[in-house]
Amino acid sequence: MTHSNPAIILVNPQMGENIGATARAMLNFGLTDLRLVNPRDGWPNERATATASGALDIMPAPSVYESFSDSIKDLHYVLATTSRDRDMVKPVHTPEAASHTLIQRSEKQQNTGFVFGCERTGITNEDLALCQGIINIPANNDFASLNLAQAVLLIAYQWRIAVDAHSPQEASQQEDHIPARQDDIHGFLARLQKDLEDRKFFRSEGLKATMVRNIQNIFTRADISDQELRTLHGILSALRGNKTPK
Repeated sequence: MTHSNPAIILVNPQMGENIGATARAMLNFGLTDLRLVNPRDGWPNERATATASGALDIMPAPSVYESFSDSIKDLHYVLATTSRDRDMVKPVHTPEAASHTLIQRSEKQQNTGFVFGCERTGITNEDLALCQGIINIPANNDFASLNLAQAVLLIAYQWRIAVDAHSPQEASQQEDHIPARQDDIHGFLARLQKDLEDRKFFRSEGLKATMVRNIQNIFTRADISDQELRTLHGILSALRGNKTPK
């Protein structure tokens, strides 16, 4: 059984040098799908090209997106690296466990990705809410200060080790267990939020953002299938009195 390689998604990267070093790290371990969300200094970037040592000339051109949700809409399962404790319930993986998980999912024809936040602040809670889990890199508690490209290098290396150690298995997947793509989940969540707003569910405007994020976490953490998502659309339609989702 063959598998597709995970995407590397950099959210709000600040320095072109870090993007170039990321590309160099990726290509060393066979990863070529680089996605950039709102790079601060724009794209293309001369400093990125110089730092990449030719990697950007060999790889497909990086895809550039305005929002994180757009960058993962074709993916089924994404894990975000973060060193900070977050006030949300998410599965937490080591780099090794995360790599094996993504390999197993790709063998089931699922598209996957590793997500990295910006250099200064990391990934935001709003973007983390759209991910299925967290990768926690074990580092010195007194000095956990990995450079962006260093973090990518570590994850890419661990993924390569996992690929070489992995024994492929034929994966059968019933139609009702095909995972929903991220863009379909986001579409459902947008519909659900609108219905909740129409029903005056969010009684406190100050708490609305946190409540929306918690609701997103319920569905992104659930590893929801395409069939389950269609069922949920049907439930909303029934509650609305509609036969089909708008």
